[in-house]
Amino acid sequence: MTRGRTLIIVLVTLTLGFGAGFALRPVIAPVGQTAAAAGPLPSAQAPPAPRGTQYFAAHLDEARQVVAQCAQGTARGDECANAKQAVTEAEGRERFKKFMGN
Repeated sequence: MTRGRTLIIVLVTLTLGFGAGFALRPVIAPVGQTAAAAGPLPSAQAPPAPRGTQYFAAHLDEARQVVAQCAQGTARGDECANAKQAVTEAEGRERFKKFMGN
């Protein structure tokens, strides 16, 4: 009998607590504040996407500059890998042309 009484007291207390929470919600946190809190958070502007290998293949001088900056440590990320790949492929094509006598 004590367990049943305890269960009923707990359920009634929880029901009253939830009811009071829903009833007092507009007083505790006005609607204007909750709408602002639920909206998207302002964030820092996303960095531009790294330029691709095709871009660097078309602009080899710029690719060589980026590779030099990466070697110095002033540039990082996917742009370094893309520029290095474009420069390597261009040098490989030049070596192949020299080898073939063109």
